[in-house]
Amino acid sequence: MRFIIYLVLAYVAYRVLKAVIRPKDRISRSENGGVIDEMVQDPQCKTYIPRRQAIEKTIDGKTYHFCSDACASKFLQEGKMGSA
Repeated sequence: MRFIIYLVLAYVAYRVLKAVIRPKDRISRSENGGVIDEMVQDPQCKTYIPRRQAIEKTIDGKTYHFCSDACASKFLQEGKMGSA
C-alpha cells in the first residue's frame, strides 16, 4: 500500500516540477476571451496562416497576406501576366 502512495506522490511531484520548469506557451486573448490573432488565407496557394506570421503586401490599394516571399512573387507575376 505504501508503494502505491509513494508512486502517486512521485507522479504529482513530477507534474508540478514539469509545470514550473517548462510552462506552456501563452496564447494572447482579447478582453472577451477570444484569441487575438486570426487566420488569413494566402491568395496564391490557398494556405491559411496566422496574420502575425503572414507577409503583408499592398497591391493596387488592396492588402494581401502571403505565407512566403515565393508565393508573393508568384502572385505578382501571374497578376501582371493576366492583366497584360
